[in-house]
Amino acid sequence: MDLDSIVINFNETGLLFMNITLAFIMFGIALDLTVNNFKIVLRSPKKVLTGMFSQLLLLPALTFGLIMLMKPEPSLALGMILVASCPGGNISNFISALAKSNVELSIILTIISSTIAIFFTPLNLAFYGNLYEPTQAILREVNLSWLEVMKTISLIIIVPILIGLFFKKKMPDLAFKLSKPMRVISMSLFLVIVFGALLTNYNYFIEVIGSIFLLVLLHNLLALASGYFSGMAMGLPFADKKTLTIETGIQNSGLGLLLIFGFFDGLGGMAIITAWWGIWHILSGFTIAYFWSKT
Repeated sequence: MDLDSIVINFNETGLLFMNITLAFIMFGIALDLTVNNFKIVLRSPKKVLTGMFSQLLLLPALTFGLIMLMKPEPSLALGMILVASCPGGNISNFISALAKSNVELSIILTIISSTIAIFFTPLNLAFYGNLYEPTQAILREVNLSWLEVMKTISLIIIVPILIGLFFKKKMPDLAFKLSKPMRVISMSLFLVIVFGALLTNYNYFIEVIGSIFLLVLLHNLLALASGYFSGMAMGLPFADKKTLTIETGIQNSGLGLLLIFGFFDGLGGMAIITAWWGIWHILSGFTIAYFWSKT
């Protein structure tokens, strides 16, 4: 099957639901922020900077290396680059808690990476997408607008975070009560987005799962290793290394899907690999969390 020629179906109602859901998820993450989260940045900036390096710089570079090695179809390659260009996923905080890692560091890394994604997501996508000739051809056809991508990320990530911070400041008791159930709701909504994208095009997915399974497995392992060895290189404590592993290995594939349907007209290879990433990183994240919870 020629994935580069497939267009995934997702109507305007589905896109609206996806936008609202992602905004709601980011609002919920903001409710988890505490004073201690910000103290981490002031006390131990090395932890935060290492996490940002692993996720925003090292992972996209390693992803490009994997693409050069595996030579996937252009739409799959661009999907991999987009996933690597996205900020940390919303469920990373929950998985970090299960893994007994540094949850406060996890929350602040998610917030920072999500906020500066307005610059790094289009930057990494454009840089590595144009660096690889087959994906460069797709980007030329799409004529991706940085300004529009930044506008989209601002509306569904930055604005909800700011509203969440304002809400917590004005109603701290209510925000505290809502924060835990919001995690469960957020994870459920995220799964609805991902499964919705897959089930809407079930026949395509079944035909190509064999060709994308190994690709996503290797890519996710690379992301997890990026976080762990970055922490090891900087001599961080084990709890922090666990956090960096999870933060780098759990990407906001929901944002990736939104950008694919909004700017790439649901390009098949991109959508399928990003949606499967959304399933797989949950499985790998919970598996790692289970074993690390025993340590």
